[in-house]
Amino acid sequence: MKVLTLALMFSLPVGSLIPQKPLPQPTTQITRRAKGGRWYFAATGHAIYCYGPVMTVPRANGDLQKVATLCRDGSAVVPLKD
Repeated sequence: MKVLTLALMFSLPVGSLIPQKPLPQPTTQITRRAKGGRWYFAATGHAIYCYGPVMTVPRANGDLQKVATLCRDGSAVVPLKD
């Protein structure tokens, strides 16, 4: 019986005897989320939950527009309704 046990132990790969920790998944800035967020009213008429700061950016015609950043749907920037 001891011989059979020893034979089985040496036939198994070494990695299967040691418990392995799962590797951490790489994250990007969009997938990394802060603890809190806030609901905003998007320019499309929908509510959206975002984690990043609200910024004011210039439009193509020179006007300024408020945008929310790092939103739950994966969008980096979402224009907001004034």
